[in-house]
Amino acid sequence: MRIPTRWGCSNLSISRHYASAASRVPQTVIEKVVQRYAVDLPPGKAVKAGDYVMIRPQHVMTHDNTGPVISKFKSIGATRVHNPKQLVFTLDHDVQNKSPKNLSKYASIEAFARQHGIDFYPAGRGIGHQVLVEEGYAFPHTLTVASDSHSNMYGGIGCVGTPIVRTDAAALWATGKTWWQVPRMIKVELKGKLAPGVTGKDVIVALCGYFNKDEVLNGAIEFVGDGISALSVDERLTIANMTTEWGALAGVFPVDDVTLDWYERALKKLEFRTFSTPASSASIPPPPEHPRINRRRLDELRANNLKSDPDAAYASHLVLDLSTLVPHVSGPNSVKVSNPLPALESQHIPIQKAYLLSCTNARASDIAAAAEVIKGHKVAPGVEFYVAAASSEVQQDAEKRGDWETLIAAGAKPLPSGCGPCIGLGVGLLQEGEVGISATNRNYKGRMGHPNAQAYLASPAVVAASAVKGYIAGPDSLDPSTLPPAGAPTFSIVTPQGTAAPSSIEVEEPVLPGFPSTFAGPLLFAPQDNLNTDALYPGKYTYQDDITLARQAEVVMENYDPSFAALVASIRKDQEQSAAPASDVKQGVILVSGYNFGTGSSREQAATALKAAGVPLVIAGSFGDIFKRNAINNGLVCIESPELVADLTAEYAKDGKRGAGGKDGELTVNQGHHVDVKVVEGRVEVRWPNGETRTYKVGRVGASVQELWICGGLEGYVLKSIKEAGAA
Repeated sequence: MRIPTRWGCSNLSISRHYASAASRVPQTVIEKVVQRYAVDLPPGKAVKAGDYVMIRPQHVMTHDNTGPVISKFKSIGATRVHNPKQLVFTLDHDVQNKSPKNLSKYASIEAFARQHGIDFYPAGRGIGHQVLVEEGYAFPHTLTVASDSHSNMYGGIGCVGTPIVRTDAAALWATGKTWWQVPRMIKVELKGKLAPGVTGKDVIVALCGYFNKDEVLNGAIEFVGDGISALSVDERLTIANMTTEWGALAGVFPVDDVTLDWYERALKKLEFRTFSTPASSASIPPPPEHPRINRRRLDELRANNLKSDPDAAYASHLVLDLSTLVPHVSGPNSVKVSNPLPALESQHIPIQKAYLLSCTNARASDIAAAAEVIKGHKVAPGVEFYVAAASSEVQQDAEKRGDWETLIAAGAKPLPSGCGPCIGLGVGLLQEGEVGISATNRNYKGRMGHPNAQAYLASPAVVAASAVKGYIAGPDSLDPSTLPPAGAPTFSIVTPQGTAAPSSIEVEEPVLPGFPSTFAGPLLFAPQDNLNTDALYPGKYTYQDDITLARQAEVVMENYDPSFAALVASIRKDQEQSAAPASDVKQGVILVSGYNFGTGSSREQAATALKAAGVPLVIAGSFGDIFKRNAINNGLVCIESPELVADLTAEYAKDGKRGAGGKDGELTVNQGHHVDVKVVEGRVEVRWPNGETRTYKVGRVGASVQELWICGGLEGYVLKSIKEAGAA
């Protein structure tokens, strides 16, 4: 990958290339879509899992968090949005909040949108993810991102949707692009057909509950199998939406006849002449073509439908037999706990609140399913049943069919279209000691109200039935004789064959001017997996906005090893007093740790504190994705080397296992190792205390990450980009 000079910080004269995949390199459909939106790749480079690429997404959505992104956009010196038509603003999270402060925030977001010509959807129009599908911003075989974790939902219609962080959003506003590491590819096969009364929500609740050992963590899921054809688009959107809770960065369904027929109906609806009669319609000109959902675009999709190559490589292959699945309920308070509905129903678990809302399950078909269950009944005494449509369009459809009126007549409490209780905002939250059942996507402790409440997740029909009966239960229409045995479904993990399948052509990527060819220094080993952001940078400092980088360096790793900062500072002092290294060598302290390094919150100080302390590079078995994104955005290099971690663990960790410090009880092992990391060559050389040198092969650092490092991080890159563009 190359960053064109006019957009980057280096002085290389580099021409701009859009991606063109080499036909002999097999790719998944997700890799093919990313190929379309990757820019500045070397000629012949085919995008594959693991690659760092610069992407120019079709669209980028922000919601109520648009306000902080505006502040970040202005702080980097940006005054002009690179491509206003790439951006979409949707106000959806705190729509019940009518306080002057919130209304002022909403007004300022709308003013910014009007000033820059950005598409804007006000509070009440709907949840952003639903709006993006309805309005065609998320469209099959495009790449659309959002500053929200549930952008995975777009995969339900064959769009590669993935989340970004706020710094990325500001960069996209200013330059039209940002970086992305293509996730590992995971094939999820859905075979068989669902029994009557079993839904897409049951599918994803079961997947989260039975494959609950991080099988899809930080991966991109491609759904395949003969069971998909019987799943509606609404069910696919539900499943894709909750691949976020499953741990994936994307979850994409194929574009098949079900998808194409759905778009035909959507197109017909858009073309419907609402104010004409059959007699006069012929004399009225057709309505203007929708800018994103139109006949031309749909015909092009039919003619050029992307599919994965037969020999494309996948990191893993999971299988779920839909014909063995009964309705399932998630919880309490964890999506990794999934129980067959009959097992919970027999316990008569009383509820006080029920919810039919959110971007997961509040579409017209969901409301219809709930209305069918509740028709002729009333919400049980002592139960509050809250409903909110996913969008104003959905509510209008539900009202036309009478489903909305059915729910309200039964005693349901309507809320405005928006996120509301799903994220713990507005009325109807769970109180201490209460139990709730919801058709939303997350039942984390305290998310929907009090930490001492319990939350379960289920399908709209089960939620409605529970609201009527007063305890967790299925609808009366659910016939046990048509269901498979009430136990765990049949699921399995298939070891992919030939996972060492051909990868992209090895394209030599030179060291950009200003980027070190080598990172060198003493090695410190923290023998710990899941070293989280609170350990790296304590939460009590996170919102001290005036804290300096020097102070961050003093408290880094404080909750893991209080002596870490002083140890690094003493090593750095010795380095500064020794002979200066070669100009292409970056000296510092190299930190090595275990797996899932940096898991936890999105605080960027977990990365900036390490860098400020004098740790320019971290080696781990694996990284939490958000930490790695923050690290790269702030110029901290991350390298994965399971082999080095294994060697250090065997030699120095207590009992040969990570989690209890070193053999002598120390939390940070310092045994005199020296390491040279040849990041562009993909090689780590470690000199052990006995004089032995061991070499480890690692992934290379591509030009995009080099470019960000040279610029001091993403904000510096964007600022330079703006200056270069202004001088052009």
